[in-house]
Amino acid sequence: MNSSTLFLALLLLFLPLCFVSSKVVNGGGASPKRTYIVHVSKSQMPAVFSHPSHWYDASLRSVSPSSSPIYTYDTLLHGFSARLTDRQARDLESLPGVLAVLPEIRYELHTTRTPKFLGIGSGSAASDFPDSGVSSDVVVGVLDTGCWPQSRSFEDAGMDPVPSSWKGECETGTNFSSSSCNRKLVGARFFSKGYEATLGPVDESKESKSPRDDDGHGTHTASTAAGSVVEGASLFGYALGDARGMANRARVAVYKVCWLGGCFSSDILEAMEQAVQDGVRILSLSLGGGSSEFYRDSVAIGAFAATERGILVSCSAGNAGPNQFSLSNVAPWITTVGAGTIDRDFPATVTLGNGKSFPGVSLSSGSKLPSTLLPLVYAGNVSNSTNGNLCMMGTLPPEKVAGKIVLCDRGVNARVQKGLVVKQAGGAGMVLANTPTNGEELVADAHLLPAAAVSAKSGDAIKSYMFSEKNPVVTISLGETKVNVQPSPVVAAFSSRGPNGLVPELLKPDLIAPGVNILAAWSGAVGPTGLSADTRRVEFNIISGTSMSCPHVSGLAALLKTARPEWSPAAIRSALMTTAYVTYKDGSPLLDLATGNTSNAFDHGAGHVDPVSALNPGLVYDLTVEDYLGFLCGLNYTATQISLVARQNFTCNSKKKYSPYDLNYPSFAASFDTLQMGNQISTVVKYTRTLTNVGQEGTYKAKASSDSSAIKVIVDPETLTFGEAGEKKSFTVTVTAVGMPAGSLAFGRLEWADGTHVVGSPMAFIWS
Repeated sequence: MNSSTLFLALLLLFLPLCFVSSKVVNGGGASPKRTYIVHVSKSQMPAVFSHPSHWYDASLRSVSPSSSPIYTYDTLLHGFSARLTDRQARDLESLPGVLAVLPEIRYELHTTRTPKFLGIGSGSAASDFPDSGVSSDVVVGVLDTGCWPQSRSFEDAGMDPVPSSWKGECETGTNFSSSSCNRKLVGARFFSKGYEATLGPVDESKESKSPRDDDGHGTHTASTAAGSVVEGASLFGYALGDARGMANRARVAVYKVCWLGGCFSSDILEAMEQAVQDGVRILSLSLGGGSSEFYRDSVAIGAFAATERGILVSCSAGNAGPNQFSLSNVAPWITTVGAGTIDRDFPATVTLGNGKSFPGVSLSSGSKLPSTLLPLVYAGNVSNSTNGNLCMMGTLPPEKVAGKIVLCDRGVNARVQKGLVVKQAGGAGMVLANTPTNGEELVADAHLLPAAAVSAKSGDAIKSYMFSEKNPVVTISLGETKVNVQPSPVVAAFSSRGPNGLVPELLKPDLIAPGVNILAAWSGAVGPTGLSADTRRVEFNIISGTSMSCPHVSGLAALLKTARPEWSPAAIRSALMTTAYVTYKDGSPLLDLATGNTSNAFDHGAGHVDPVSALNPGLVYDLTVEDYLGFLCGLNYTATQISLVARQNFTCNSKKKYSPYDLNYPSFAASFDTLQMGNQISTVVKYTRTLTNVGQEGTYKAKASSDSSAIKVIVDPETLTFGEAGEKKSFTVTVTAVGMPAGSLAFGRLEWADGTHVVGSPMAFIWS
């Protein structure tokens, strides 16, 4: 070690002792602190330190003598998290070996007929799936609000012993003991240090400081991914049948990172790091925090390291649809999942005094409405609040609502909270009307009073009657569960959409899966609405969101990993994407609930997941870590920014031409700059792709199509012949686009077919 390195190391060790009272060191004293994630270059650790933790401690004390790291990280990233003032963060970032000091991000949750709907239930044609009878050693790690271990969905009857490769633990804590785990629920941990550093101690009168789920969301997602078969499951008799996870013989490990105040990135990173060390093979995260550059996104950073170790990471796309550019979790090494409906419904009927009826949905239970028609009032007319139509807390006067049915508009506050507001004001029932944003989408809820949700068109018709009648009256009748509802699936209006605002050359979401009115296990600590006023307790609940579609894909990935253990995360995602479908059985295209019109690749990605076909995709688009590094070079990331993502010193080759268009992804996208095209007749984008044979030998022919005359697609070569499994063949796709008005969209599709397999890829283009 040279003299300058020794001096630096000694300075880091003794600086806190010399400058405890310095304003430079303590950042001004009165400045507020917040949590930062400190990324370091491990290779630059001074030799005087015997362990990275000593270096971290000394570096932190040099700028904040009284501080200690919240967490130290060594698997997903090199560094630590700590509470710092802005000044302290800047001072720390200036130290040698420190790559970046980034503020913590708060993430939010994106909140069983589906096995049969997907073709993997009883009598499935997918006989090769390790679907029943045989235990799988694949462990699905679920980062969420924990789990309710007493749920029958986590029973381990008939399962083999926990695999010796599993290194996880069953952490004890409030209302959670080591005996809560078994051969199904093989691990349970909780992470609250980051949360508590920001918001103070966990309030154990409201939630358990342990892996126990007092919210319900985590239990629902974990059981959806890999819950055991439970006969006779239902919510108040709705959706009666066998509930089961997608990979019902796989194992589950839960990592509680979400609390009443949110999910904090320092906790998420530590949980992902621990999950990787424990031995999970699939990571499922139904949460998101917007879309920031990958080197600033903790989930993206953690997912990169997990992918590097052969772990598939599945994340929810978000519930900000139908707005464009509304996606979360858009990194190419993350499988991003949107939501669609299934063929099951929970009908309710709203009947007006003029005899007209309108279809709706409901999961209401308990008290029934009288057989006589009741007065109907519009919340916006009886409230003095400017947003009284939304039925927010404290906006409905009891003297104008008592004994009546209230029509509330959907939006802003939770749907079930609107029903509570009506009930607390003395209302007898509620009609919940969609706004144009939600269109014809109908989401059922277990309201605390008789209620029915209706579409925007129906809501407008009901309002028209109400405003034209002197004494409008109405009744709500509840029906029984209905199955084989068509068309299905349909893209959920709430499902977040592309284009990808961060990387327009990468199409997201990747695909859609069931996410509307999904039955799965629930926490015994909270009612089905999640409201504190809801004293009902249920074993299963029906809820909606991309939070529900994400674990469907996580579980299906576990099935594929069990059946095809040699497949990489990219190969599994490719199999799911290239076999996804974009048309119904009659050949008509998938629809969008937000508009009632045809959906597109910015809505559904590659299409709706088809696990039976994914088991035998024929060809896959595979990817390695080196491919992802080249992709980051194509985005013009600096060496430091790449190090933040990949934890390694990687310098882009200045002699090599990198392009994000050349990432070997199973989809194609581009954004054309209308202004730059100007007077140009056309612009050309070229993609390079490589296919890997995972089936039998055969010859595949390409078929490219486009829905716009503004796009011309050429594939070269048009024929690929494969011999043995593992053989790779490359091709190029050249897209020529002519100028179009800003905001224009065009879509296409590329299919490779050999007579048995169809390897499909979506194409999506926008003129911006």
